Amino acid sequence: MDFMRMLKSFEEFLYEVVSWMVFYPITLWRTIRHPGAMMRYADVELSDDASEQYTDTLSPPLFLVITLFLAHGLELSFSRMEAPWIRPSLLASDSNLILFRAIAYSVFPLLMAVKILRKRGTPIDRSSLRPPFYSQCYVAAPFALGISVASLLVRIGQDMTQLAGFAALAVVTVWYATIETRWFRADLKISTLRAFTMVIATILQGAVIVVMCAIPIVLGTAPGSA
Repeated sequence: MDFMRMLKSFEEFLYEVVSWMVFYPITLWRTIRHPGAMMRYADVELSDDASEQYTDTLSPPLFLVITLFLAHGLELSFSRMEAPWIRPSLLASDSNLILFRAIAYSVFPLLMAVKILRKRGTPIDRSSLRPPFYSQCYVAAPFALGISVASLLVRIGQDMTQLAGFAALAVVTVWYATIETRWFRADLKISTLRAFTMVIATILQGAVIVVMCAIPIVLGTAPGSA
């Protein structure tokens, strides 16, 4: 019986992983094409039973994590074209690097969710934070993918790729800020200018937090720092 249960669990795991090949492109396409609708969809799905949630897409946190795995795989594919650089020892392993990126890019949806709850006057707890955080994860994934591709193009070091990288960085940042501004404006019933100001401030706060976390990792574990 134990063997049969283990086999059944493996079958379910295998089906779940393989199904990502279908539902990831669907989720990515819907998020890029209709980001606002996907953010509302994330809220609605959380009200369903656990077995009925996100049956035709990936759940938002999983979507973000898989996106970071794909971005890392893309980086490895083009590693020979990049200008040589040495990772800090703490980030030398791929697993540690992916974990750091997952935490770093989760900062942005977390801050956006917290900002929305505070402006609503909603007490922040695990239950109230989950819906806005899940909504934010959907749009954070394309943002993370765009930033990763842009940084990869810049690191290749050629004039054309660097120009393309900076252009991609500008486009994905404008896209993310625009989507968030529309969401804040509609959700909080505030003006476009105020929503835009809040979004830009939150993005900058997230960037500062990520940089502040990265500095001790880079300086404290850089080769020769011991």
